[in-house]
Amino acid sequence: MSSTGNPLGGRVAIVGTGSRASMFVRGIVERPHSQVVAICEPNVVRAQYYNNLLKGLGVPEVPIYKPDGFQDMLKNEKVETVVVTCVDALHDLYIVPALEAGVRVLTEKPMTTDIAKCRKILDTVKRTNNHVTVTFNYRYNPVHEAVKRAIADGRIGNVLSVHFEWLLDTVHGADYFRRWHRQKTNSGGLMVHKSGHHFDLVNWWLDSEPETVAAMGKLAFYGAENGKRHGWARNYERARGSEEAKSDPFAIDLEGDDTLKSIYADAEKEDGYYRDQNVFAPDIGIEDDMALLVRYANGITMSYHLTAYSPWEGYRVMFNGDQGRLELEVVESQFRETSDPQLTGGQIHGKAALPNPGEATIKVQNLWKRSELIPVKYEHGEHGGGDRRMLSVLFGPLPGEQADTGDASKQSANERDGALALAVGLLANESFKSGTFEHVKNLGFQL
Repeated sequence: MSSTGNPLGGRVAIVGTGSRASMFVRGIVERPHSQVVAICEPNVVRAQYYNNLLKGLGVPEVPIYKPDGFQDMLKNEKVETVVVTCVDALHDLYIVPALEAGVRVLTEKPMTTDIAKCRKILDTVKRTNNHVTVTFNYRYNPVHEAVKRAIADGRIGNVLSVHFEWLLDTVHGADYFRRWHRQKTNSGGLMVHKSGHHFDLVNWWLDSEPETVAAMGKLAFYGAENGKRHGWARNYERARGSEEAKSDPFAIDLEGDDTLKSIYADAEKEDGYYRDQNVFAPDIGIEDDMALLVRYANGITMSYHLTAYSPWEGYRVMFNGDQGRLELEVVESQFRETSDPQLTGGQIHGKAALPNPGEATIKVQNLWKRSELIPVKYEHGEHGGGDRRMLSVLFGPLPGEQADTGDASKQSANERDGALALAVGLLANESFKSGTFEHVKNLGFQL
């Protein structure tokens, strides 16, 4: 169901045909009450890949529209739901007219990338009384749900502070520096594109809203100067066709994987987009090491750190309460070796697990007591099982399955949730420049 409680689906159009679109296409096709009726995408080769995917799933090809034909597509194809999975900075170009046309809107996170675009979306929601569903799939991860339940049940009393550490490794983390995300004008930087996931989780876990943010960020590892300083630099623009890239453990081989080849290598002649750029290039415009302090409306404070060049991947979150402490640790990949594939089609589609997976634990320790573990089952792949559960809630259960009426059914995020998660990242970016505390009220969001 959508953020308003109404089911999504019906006649669905997909906007943007990068790797993330696959999850939605497959999920929609699997449900008999929904169908993909159109694709909006400027790159014809990439769009045709998804038409071939539809054919492989037993579904006829659908019309392909260029971005300037978006509103014609809504009308001609009688679109009921739009799924927006294009470049982050372009989300508003489709969200706003779809809302104005009365079409249900589902968008990948982040909802958008800057203050003006967020205001435009919120203003359109207020004017039309139509709403946006933001796909924060981490809310649906059973491990994260167990944390939410433990806090709500008062297992550690009243939460007083939080520390959140997120580690991206030298494959997944490096990938943000190979592609369009490496320019803040496209992605808002990792504070918006990646950490928005985490900020939404904390807002949801604490049932509160951020008020004040102070942050420091830098490009510490990637980029030309850092690559030379640390001894990792190689002299090439992009990996495809480069001899230097063959000895670079950070390089990605687009032609070594059928999905990567079809979506990116074969499509680059259409628009000149290189998916395999050098992570130690001179033109990178985002940070790879970021530290934040956040104060919430209920008085709780959070310290947060994101590192995008770690030898292992995962996260640790510690909640300090007046009755004890809750610790979450998730190890998505324990280590990387140069023999591991940089990426596979399954990984970029969110289905495959990362190499060398680890475990997830939730530990509660009350004052004057021994610690105890909350039993959890961690699912590798599909973002901890969150993708599958999210699709079931948003688009309805698969044939033979029952609708989820438990916690997950209440976890859909709307434009307000999208804006509050975005607010922390936007204020962090502002604080990087100003060196001062930044306040949510100054964003002028009408929530």
